[in-house]
Amino acid sequence: METLNGWVLDAGDVLWTWAVLPVVAVLGLYFTVRSGVVQLRMLPEMFRTLRDVAPTDDAGRPQSVSSFQAFTISAASRVGVGNIAGVGTAIALGGPGAVFWMWAMAFVGGASSFVESTLGQLYKERHRDGFRGGPAYYMLHGLKARWMGVVFAVVLICCFPFAFSSLQANTISATLSSAVGGPAWLPWAVGVALAVLTGLVVFGGVRRIARVTQAVVPLMALLYLGVGLVVVAMHVDQVPRVLASIVTEAFGAGQVVAAAIGTVIMQGVKRGMFSNEAGLGSAPNAGATAAVTHPVKQGLVQTLGVYFDTFLVCSVTAFIILVSQPDLAGAQAGIALTQTALTSTLGAWSNGLLSVVIFLLAFSSILGNYYYGEANVEFITGNRTVLTVFRSLVVVAIFVGSVLSSDLVWNTADGIMGVMALVNLAALALLAPVAFRLLKDYLRQRAEGRDPVFTRALLPDVGGISCWEDEATVTGPLAAATPGRRSGRGRG
Repeated sequence: METLNGWVLDAGDVLWTWAVLPVVAVLGLYFTVRSGVVQLRMLPEMFRTLRDVAPTDDAGRPQSVSSFQAFTISAASRVGVGNIAGVGTAIALGGPGAVFWMWAMAFVGGASSFVESTLGQLYKERHRDGFRGGPAYYMLHGLKARWMGVVFAVVLICCFPFAFSSLQANTISATLSSAVGGPAWLPWAVGVALAVLTGLVVFGGVRRIARVTQAVVPLMALLYLGVGLVVVAMHVDQVPRVLASIVTEAFGAGQVVAAAIGTVIMQGVKRGMFSNEAGLGSAPNAGATAAVTHPVKQGLVQTLGVYFDTFLVCSVTAFIILVSQPDLAGAQAGIALTQTALTSTLGAWSNGLLSVVIFLLAFSSILGNYYYGEANVEFITGNRTVLTVFRSLVVVAIFVGSVLSSDLVWNTADGIMGVMALVNLAALALLAPVAFRLLKDYLRQRAEGRDPVFTRALLPDVGGISCWEDEATVTGPLAAATPGRRSGRGRG
């Protein structure tokens, strides 16, 4: 097992060093420049679009999920063990400088997130629960490459609902075992409880997932941010030192355990992508479920999700660790580092509090990960029996992940995540001009004082758009719109 784990780790490092990292950086910078730094200049617009509500039928029932619910589904997947255990691993292996590269990854990745979620909205399909979409769908409809969509869907299914969700379950189990002394039967009990809870939610469909995440995500965020602010306030005199070490050690000045600058950057980028998923191709699956009047709206909302994950939740973890433990020599990687930092400041009782936070973070991630898998299973096949088998296997994976060692799964998941990112980024590079045309139209309509509305008549030269019916007469620089259509407010 050790030999296999070492091989997987080495192969993953080669993949990330020579393929994933260069592609992520180059495309992220290109999207940033080409979009006019959309991830910064349109920050106020991100909050405004978050308030859009879902359309309702004649009985007042929502026909799809709202912008905020789509945000919480993606945030549920993003905000998980990567924000606590992943940040602890990055700091233990790469020092404080890894935090700088996580921030840089979030900022540059914000542009990639905008492009992928805008495309996810544009090429979505109608579904019995509302809408389905994501990278597999824009590969099919935008690139006319179903084979590419199937490859992406298979990789995502292996990565999110199985590997990543198993890690979330494992972290819940490990945290509870540490908090109560770790009796041998506890992981098995945790595994059964998590499997049952997961089954109750995932067999209820996307709307039940949306309702659960809408309730859990704000709660867990406020609870964890509150704990972090208390810890930082108790060590407020250490904040200037921490900020200085994050910046200086990002470029190779005195990292712990003599880590090379390449290790610092790699840990920051890998853990940043694992946490905020920018450019990875996962969040567009959630963003496509929302009913909005213009695809750009979900591009903006999902970019805000990247910031929420990294600049808030990950930063809280980093500061909890760095203000409490100025000396990181010999520090344990993962959740243990965050636990040690908390208990050294707040006392042993904080282990119980962290257990609650971990449960909320990880369980919501399990639900978000499951939904990503379901959307891609249904891309491959509409067979309901296959979907039922998939749901059952996810429940089993949650149980198994609770009782097994996570080292091999972490390293395997890292490698799968790299492959998934490369497939998605290749599609983004080819389809990005369409996203920038949509952004131009959105800005034009906002400049005219309107709530932007998109219909597919605005892109007559772009095929594969199955929603966005031409319900309004629209004109503008994107294309010559077809006149004479019935007026009204279009919604994809």
